[in-house]
Order: sequence, then structure tokens, then C-alpha cells
Amino acid sequence: MKLWSNSFADGGAMPTALAFGKHHPETHVELCENRNPHLAWSNLPEGTKSLVLICHDTDAPSRADEVNKEGVTVPADLPRVAFTHWVMVDIAPDASPIAEGAFSDGITPKGKGPESSAGTRHGLNDYTQWFAGDAEMGGRYFGYDGPCPPWNDEIVHHYHFTLYALDCARCPVDGELRADDVRNAIEGHVLDQTEIVGTYAINPNAGLRG
Repeated sequence: MKLWSNSFADGGAMPTALAFGKHHPETHVELCENRNPHLAWSNLPEGTKSLVLICHDTDAPSRADEVNKEGVTVPADLPRVAFTHWVMVDIAPDASPIAEGAFSDGITPKGKGPESSAGTRHGLNDYTQWFAGDAEMGGRYFGYDGPCPPWNDEIVHHYHFTLYALDCARCPVDGELRADDVRNAIEGHVLDQTEIVGTYAINPNAGLRG
């Protein structure tokens, strides 16, 4: 089972076109294209009836008190947690490739809805929690929304795109899907899985300390 992207190399930097935010020399960060990456797959296991795609950042700060604050940085040794950027289920095995920008092309304040195409379903990503209480941006964020790590973070973030091959045509979970709901629901149905990783940072000095 193989997964790849023409938008970035496995283990390499993701372009700003795929991100939610990018570096700005005066304001630290500005919004950008927020396009989902191209993704393609091959060599699926026999019996694959549907696919699940989850993208998560493994380097999100575990505390927000120093995030995007002037005069401080988010330290490299701070414990890190996961931040979900994309959940999509019920992908047809023969749907490869997913074109860049097919499911996200621009930022939607208050979030894109759960509607999807080609019979797929989108789950909630963690911008739902991040923007909670924000009058302009707060809402329900479904589908893909790209990287926007803290502009003062000392480390480069890693974005894991994981593809699961299932023995069932429909992911056995309903309602507003979240990544953990999907992972729990597909236990016992995964024939194989694979992933690629992209890196991204807004802080131009990320990765230079320590």
C-alpha cells in the first residue's frame, strides 16, 4: 500500500499554498490559500472497500499561554499534543488521485460545512476548538484546513497524512465525526495503513535552537 503527494515530498516542507497561515515580516502571520494537497495511492490490499484519511499535526503545544505572544517563544521542550487538520471517510478505493484544491481552496470563516463530494463524508477538525469564542472565526470546521503553527514556536511541525484501507464500504460511525471517533470505529476493519509526513513552520527561526 503506497501513498504519495505531488504537492510535497514525504518528509519535506509543505508549500504555503497548502497552509492556513504563513509568515509576515510585520504582523508575524497572514492567511493564505489553504488548499488541500494532491494525494494518490496504489497497491491497496485485496478486499479494500473504502478508505479513511486523517491528517494531524503531532507538534501542537500542550499549553497555549505562550502561543503567539510577543517577546516569548513556545519552547522546543514543551510537551506536544495532536491537532487534527482533516478527517474524511467513505473514500472510494478507485478515487485516486485527490486533486490539489479539490476539497479546500481558500479559508472559510466559521468553517466549511460537513458536505463533501463523491460520496465521502468530512469530519470536524480542531480549528473548531481553536476558534471557539472568536466572534469572526468561531464555528464548526469540517474537512481540510491547513497548517498554522504558532508564529513564535521554536520547532518545525510535522503533519501526518494517514490512509487506512477498510474491509467495509461505509465507515461505521455517524454524526459529527472526529478523528478519535473514526479511529475507534474502524478498529477490526483496517486491512492496511500507510502515511506520508509534511513539515511546516511560520517562525523563520524554527528548528534553529537547541
